[in-house]
Amino acid sequence: QVQLVESGGGLVQAGGSLRLSCAATGRTFSGYTMGWFRQAPGKEREFVAAIRWNGGSTLYADSVKGRFTISRDAAQNTVYLQMNSLKPEDTAIYYCAASSTIVRVTARDRYDYWGQGTQVTVSS
Repeated sequence: QVQLVESGGGLVQAGGSLRLSCAATGRTFSGYTMGWFRQAPGKEREFVAAIRWNGGSTLYADSVKGRFTISRDAAQNTVYLQMNSLKPEDTAIYYCAASSTIVRVTARDRYDYWGQGTQVTVSS
């Protein structure tokens, strides 16, 4: 049974940093794309970043480019999202997800597995 468990969320002041982790278990993720999405109150869940398990190529939403970095540790089966220069508009629940495809990975419907989410709150 595949499980994605996020951690590392919390409350931080604007300009601060957080690192989210996603521990992935239940299968090998070779060939998968791992993604981070977020959902703010009253808004749709939106793409944040993605990384190919093999090779490590990355993709970012324009709103986080240059501030967030996605990475993975294959030995630990863990994906990270380093978030710097946080803004109040980054406040959301952040979800980790896994997709068996490497195309259209900004779309929610491309993802097969989802975590439960971790809350990130950025105060002004």
